Amino acid sequence: MSNRAMATTPPGQPRMTLAERVRFLFTEFPKQVRQEAAKVTWPSRKETLITTAMVFAMSILAAIFFVVVDSLLNFGVSKILGLGG
Repeated sequence: MSNRAMATTPPGQPRMTLAERVRFLFTEFPKQVRQEAAKVTWPSRKETLITTAMVFAMSILAAIFFVVVDSLLNFGVSKILGLGG
């Protein structure tokens, strides 16, 4: 049995025929996806907006931090090596 067949077939279950796989893909799989999506706790609009704003704020703070650290290191290395006048 190939690795691919083992990955798609649960242990102890016989392999599905092509017709069974096609039927599963077009009938059972969408049902299972809807069932799993119904179990998800989706964030509210307010939570999504707050989280998005926090991601943007932290990205800006991180960018500022790295610009400052890079400038300080550049200044220090320039003074130590006597580069850049």
